[in-house]
Amino acid sequence: MTTYTLVHVALSLVGIASGFIVLSGLLAARRLDGWTVVFLVTTAATSLTGFGFPFEHLLPSHIVGAISLLVLAAAIVARYPRHLVGGWARVYAIGAVVALYLNVFVLVVQAFLKSPALNALAPTQSEPPFLVAQLFVLMLFVGFGIVAARRFRHPV
Repeated sequence: MTTYTLVHVALSLVGIASGFIVLSGLLAARRLDGWTVVFLVTTAATSLTGFGFPFEHLLPSHIVGAISLLVLAAAIVARYPRHLVGGWARVYAIGAVVALYLNVFVLVVQAFLKSPALNALAPTQSEPPFLVAQLFVLMLFVGFGIVAARRFRHPV
C-alpha cells in the first residue's frame, strides 16, 4: 500500500470517527465546534484525495466524491458564513449527515472489496448481502438525518 493510499484511508477513517461524534452532537443539539472542524476538514480531504488516484475514465467513486464535496460546501457555508441562523442550521445538519453517510457508504463498498469473507458473499457487489447492507446503512442515516434536522437549531 502506497503512502498516498495510507493517507487517504487514514483521512477517511478519521472523518468517519469524528463524523459519528459530530452526529451525536447534532442529535443532542450540541455544536461540538472542535470535532466539527476535524470532521469537515478530513471528510473534504478524503474526497479530494480520492481524485488523486490514477484513472482512465470517470468512476462511481468520483461521482460520490463530487457529491460529497458539494454537500460539504453547503454544510460549511451554513456552519460558518451563515452561522447556523434560521434554516441554515437545518442545511448544516442534513449536509453533515449526508457527508458522513457517503463516507460510510464507501466504507461498506471497501469492506466488501477487501474482506475475503464479505467478498465471497458479494463478489460483484450486486448480490443481496451487499444490497441489504447498503440499504440498512441508508435507512439508518435517513433516520439520523430526520432526527438531526428536527433537533439541531442555532445552539448557544
